[in-house]
Amino acid sequence: MTQLELEKYLWGAATALRGTIDAGDYKQYIFPLLFFKRICDVYDEEFETALAESDNDLEYASFAENHHFQIPGGAHWRDVRATTTNVGMALQEAMRAIEKANPETLFGIFGDASWTNKDRLSDEILNNLIEHYSQFKLNLANVPDDQLGNAYEYLIKKFADDSGHTAAEFYTNRTVVKLMTMIMDPQPGESVYDPTCGSGGLLLNCALHLKEEGKEYRTLKLYGQEINLLTSAMARMNMFMHGIEEFSIVRGDTLAQPAFIENDELKRFNVILANPPYSIKAWDRKSFEKDPYGRNIWGTPPQGCADYAFQQHMHKSLNEQNGRSISLWPHGILFRDAEADMRRKMIENDFVECVIGLGPNLFYNSPMEACLLITKTNKENGKKGKVLIINAVKEVKQDKNIGFLERSHIERIHQAYQAFKDEAGFSKVLRVEEILENRASLNIAQYVSNVDTSFGRINIDQALENWNRTSESLKKSMDELFQIFK
Repeated sequence: MTQLELEKYLWGAATALRGTIDAGDYKQYIFPLLFFKRICDVYDEEFETALAESDNDLEYASFAENHHFQIPGGAHWRDVRATTTNVGMALQEAMRAIEKANPETLFGIFGDASWTNKDRLSDEILNNLIEHYSQFKLNLANVPDDQLGNAYEYLIKKFADDSGHTAAEFYTNRTVVKLMTMIMDPQPGESVYDPTCGSGGLLLNCALHLKEEGKEYRTLKLYGQEINLLTSAMARMNMFMHGIEEFSIVRGDTLAQPAFIENDELKRFNVILANPPYSIKAWDRKSFEKDPYGRNIWGTPPQGCADYAFQQHMHKSLNEQNGRSISLWPHGILFRDAEADMRRKMIENDFVECVIGLGPNLFYNSPMEACLLITKTNKENGKKGKVLIINAVKEVKQDKNIGFLERSHIERIHQAYQAFKDEAGFSKVLRVEEILENRASLNIAQYVSNVDTSFGRINIDQALENWNRTSESLKKSMDELFQIFK
């Protein structure tokens, strides 16, 4: 199959659910089913290879060392396919058996979908789904990791399109992800962490970034935490579908129970990338005031907005020698008065390297403008005591209600970040003292304006001329109307 044919084939399963369940719920059924089919087909492929190598030794071909994952007896795709009644129960039991047989790698990966609810998924619907996926073998020979991984990302995007406002919980604009990865530039052997990893796009793209550059991506150490069970499972499946096996993605609440601890302290990472949930109100502020991991280094955020709780968690999780982070936020984090003291401490300790203002509609299903906050624990000598502000609000392409960065936008922003110098109407290097004098505001428009004032004057003159012409036309119409009613 071509990439397009594969994507059409995989999306065909979701279309079979239309009218049966809500579009936002497709992913909890389609992804586990796809992953189940993939690992069973790869298991068969590995079995045949081992069989050929051992002169048809069936026992040898079944040995665990010949397989990525174990498929217990009765839990194979073909076993479920042979079931005609209570199909949901057969599916659920097969998935749980596979998880149990692979506790270190697959525990909980199939999520908690209600396969046995016949009001939602009848035997007929499930049989149709299974038959749809049974049309083709999804083994490595037919569908290599790169091809299936790309198709999986395509499905994530399609589900985001259909999910409405909940899309932001698991999907980050992939063009912004590309920019964030290029700026962080992870290197082989480094550790990369996403404290709110969603479906794993930021982590995954770090590995793909190295792969594209021809570097050893398999030595990259990937860590992620995600509060939602299904979304964390999607992230793990995303890694496996791309052929990446060295990672640790844990389900849990990052603020309440951080997953990665070493010697009773937060584990430190070389690179952190994140698109945290913004302005959440339901978090344990009281516990954060006396945080056992010392994450309230700049203070405790207000109850109605936990943004700086996440930002401080990231800072506390950075390697002290070469730690660097990039996080995607709404612009408010740069200038809100309620967080001024925390922002001031972050700036005066010289942790902020760069702020990039991005355009509207880059947050999924939200019109607000986004920004990137880039920090380092140990800035290069030429950058110490300085902050680069980039106003790239106009570097965006709008498609209906979604904004995205074209390649030219990404390259221009990345080049400005690397250059770290003034560019009229686009970027400016500021002294930390100058920012602190402005009440620690990082408001981008305050320092870099990309408004063409001469163009603005032409617009005003034109608008005045149009207004005069319209007024004359209206007066004429009113006079004619009065003549009619005389």
